[in-house]
Amino acid sequence: MSLEQITSEVLFFFILYGVTAAVPLMAAVYLLLRRGNAFAPDVTPPLRLRRWAVSFFVVAALGHLWWYLFYIYSRDVHSACYVVVGVLDCVALLTTIAGTLLAMLQDRRRPVWPALASMIPFVVLGVLQICYPDRSFMGMAIIYILSIYVLFSVYMVFAVRQYGRWLNDNYADLENKKVWLSQVVSLVCLLLFILYALVDTDTILIYILHVVELVLFGLLLWRVETLPQLEQPTQQVQRPMLSANIELAQIERLLAEHCVATQLYLQHDLTLQQLAQAIGTNRSYLSQYFSRQSITYNTYINNLRINHFIGRYQEVAAAGQFFTVQKLASESGYRSYSTFSLAFKQRMGQTVTAWIREDAK
Repeated sequence: MSLEQITSEVLFFFILYGVTAAVPLMAAVYLLLRRGNAFAPDVTPPLRLRRWAVSFFVVAALGHLWWYLFYIYSRDVHSACYVVVGVLDCVALLTTIAGTLLAMLQDRRRPVWPALASMIPFVVLGVLQICYPDRSFMGMAIIYILSIYVLFSVYMVFAVRQYGRWLNDNYADLENKKVWLSQVVSLVCLLLFILYALVDTDTILIYILHVVELVLFGLLLWRVETLPQLEQPTQQVQRPMLSANIELAQIERLLAEHCVATQLYLQHDLTLQQLAQAIGTNRSYLSQYFSRQSITYNTYINNLRINHFIGRYQEVAAAGQFFTVQKLASESGYRSYSTFSLAFKQRMGQTVTAWIREDAK
């Protein structure tokens, strides 16, 4: 194609294509070379997640490169080259995005090898397509890869829910710890990648795909840098461990003495393990206590914090002192006002604004 034949539409597409190839490459270099965290300096993200994200960014950048080379040198969608590029793209993307999404879930270490093993039949179908050129093999490959995608998506729904329960059972503060939005966006974008690699697409869909890619890259980089390491909660000074045969009724007294009376619940990022150590018991036993009460650890701490907020509000209101709800929420153990608002509404059944308005009557 000569320069005179290059239309503005083609030029715009190649610019967009180049940007979507350069962005993941820059993200991979950033994650590999930068020691600090530009997004959240006080957060130490999981190393496993960081490595998988780098692998995904590298694969995304290479994918743009080999599709570009295919376009330059072949363009034949019926050739063996097209099959090889399509299979390579899908296997690499599915494996690396699966590893990245699984690494976000820190309740337990989930293996990635099943995702890689599930690609074997897909590769076999690709080899058969090359050896015996027949569109039926490609059709079966498309159906198979989409089936694997659906199964993985269903698995992730249950895995994310399990992760969410683990968070509620072990952490008082959930800011930037939940990952469901990142999971949904990543799975939608992965579906677009698969369709782009295996199915003929029109110009508009290709443009949309590349814009969505940029959104995915930005969201993933933000998520990698802001998701804190949750596998090793901060340790506190330990009290002597109590006997494992202690009666559950004694836990309530210990919580009243060492959590409520000392206002330990106001500590940011207080974990179940830290609270168990503070009252002198073990993590599993304290978890069993909350389970017997039909509440989660997160609910227990939030109830104490909301009660503290109500007490502080009544104090300053009775004294006629100036106050802001945001300041009282911060004094009650909340870093995020949005988190406080949600917790207050769950606890009181109405927004904090409506509650204050009723209380002032």
